[in-house]
Amino acid sequence: MQNHDYIRTPGLRKARAIRLCILLLTPLTAFYIMQFVFGGLPWEYTLPTLLANYLCIGAGFFLLAAITNRILFSSIFIHLLCLGWGIANYFVNLYRGLPILPWDFTALNTAIAVMDNYDMALTWQMLFAISAISALAVTIHRLSRSLANGLHQSYLARVVCFAAAMVCCIPILWGSTLNYFNIKTDVWDQAGAYRAGGLLAVFLKNLQFLSVEQPENNSPEYVLEILYTVAADPEPLSQYKRPNIIAIMNESWADYEEFGTLELSESVTDTIDSTGALFGHAYASVFGAGTSASEFEFLTGNSMAFLPSGSIPYQQYLTPGSASLASILSDYGYYCLAIHPGERGSWQRNTAYPKLGFDAFKCMEDLDILPTWEHGYISDASTFQQIIYEFEQKLPGENLFLFGVTIQNHGSYTVEDYPTEVYLADYPGQYPKAEQYLTLANKTDQAFEMLVDYFSEYEEPTIILMFGDHQPALEQEFLDLAYGVSQSEMTMEQYMRRYEVPYLIWANYELPDEPLPPSSLNFLGQLLLKYSGLETTDYGRFLWGVQQQIPALTFVGYTDPEGNAYSHLENTEWTELIQKYRAFQYNNLFGESRRLLELYTVSEAADLPQAQ
Repeated sequence: MQNHDYIRTPGLRKARAIRLCILLLTPLTAFYIMQFVFGGLPWEYTLPTLLANYLCIGAGFFLLAAITNRILFSSIFIHLLCLGWGIANYFVNLYRGLPILPWDFTALNTAIAVMDNYDMALTWQMLFAISAISALAVTIHRLSRSLANGLHQSYLARVVCFAAAMVCCIPILWGSTLNYFNIKTDVWDQAGAYRAGGLLAVFLKNLQFLSVEQPENNSPEYVLEILYTVAADPEPLSQYKRPNIIAIMNESWADYEEFGTLELSESVTDTIDSTGALFGHAYASVFGAGTSASEFEFLTGNSMAFLPSGSIPYQQYLTPGSASLASILSDYGYYCLAIHPGERGSWQRNTAYPKLGFDAFKCMEDLDILPTWEHGYISDASTFQQIIYEFEQKLPGENLFLFGVTIQNHGSYTVEDYPTEVYLADYPGQYPKAEQYLTLANKTDQAFEMLVDYFSEYEEPTIILMFGDHQPALEQEFLDLAYGVSQSEMTMEQYMRRYEVPYLIWANYELPDEPLPPSSLNFLGQLLLKYSGLETTDYGRFLWGVQQQIPALTFVGYTDPEGNAYSHLENTEWTELIQKYRAFQYNNLFGESRRLLELYTVSEAADLPQAQ
């Protein structure tokens, strides 16, 4: 009877009402806080979007409440998790141009390695959210003391919470159900999709891209048919058959001067221009970050256009024996060495390079020279000195393919007191990130002269290709000025310029006096083989045939021979050819037992004479 009276007390009814409010509102308020720190406002979200994210957050919250029987603790914990998720996505998107994607968790070591070089200053939205959660925590603490055990759930209530968690798990376990809430991904604007559809719901929706969709027709017979109808034979352009080959992927190397809209205090390519190197421009598939995607395209000839947005092929798709420039040149008898003056496990290069056919890999701790540093990273001058060291140590007559990845120009560009040497003539001091970047790019330009001076006197024929992996993430106002148009007003041709990077070819022997063609990173490897006087594989011949009709093809779009740019969403006269490329690439990456191995190796390698 005493217990019956206790249940009817106003205090317990108040506790039950508070408990119900916390249970029902926590997933909603946690969602608003998460989106607020990412830049979203509460009134921007439709009811289906709210419901989808409510379920996703509720799955964790209701399960935690059922297990711990501590509603208040569970509420604060979920709010903190959502706050952390929002902050993490904000900073990743700020410095990379993409929020957190499912496959990013395979590259945590890389992210941690460069984290110290970024400015993580909290925004007012973050401070407001932290204050709101702190106030909530204080309120909940006082409630828990005043209401004593009144907020603990009965056994039945815990069962109901557990059942609610199971229902909420449906969109997590079966991502296709998010379609009913109109949750959409946008591979060209992931940040916009996250902002509109919710950081958690769209992240879960992106899980569908962890597996690559098979082309309609990818049979070996169809791939052979594609080869015979598309392939072309690039004519080797070198009088030497096996020169030493150096390929340098230069971190964040961009050519803003080429756009013709900026006047700099001094040119950041004048030294390279004076070397007599052939100079051209190519397109990457990433902007601001994603170095390994550019490596993957260059080394394999495969395109990110046929892989999920933000995916990391080095971690996801490579297998032992993957075809690459290294595997091709190994067939020609080259010793293949990769150098990256950063962490060994960055982008998991230590496991990716052996799969691609490299004989050895040297990272920061393996350098044989005493390095110098620029804004927290090993300088390009030091990387070039290591390249020279490798050639001084190699045996005479040994063919060497050296693939070097620089790190000097890596973001962020906010190091305090870093001396600015290059600035915009009309806007000095207005764009500090851009000025720091341009100063670094100028040091790259000066350091390249060291390579040219050394190899000009080197006795063995040697060719050097250097290209940028992507443009840097700088002030948007500076980028608008550089492109001559704001991002919101860009045409497709102008939008592609965000992905344009320079490339050059230099050799200590005579090269054809002709301009380098526009290209994309997935085609550059074939151009390097051509200028090295080496025959390519059947897959390479196919790529050469594709490029004659589509000079550049990236994740963002592609260009036709007249320079017009198209989105992959458009249906054009080149759509069928692009689908053939997709089918061929699928056989290369995912063909397994149906993979036509002979198409990715060179059969005439042993018959070629040695360089003289």
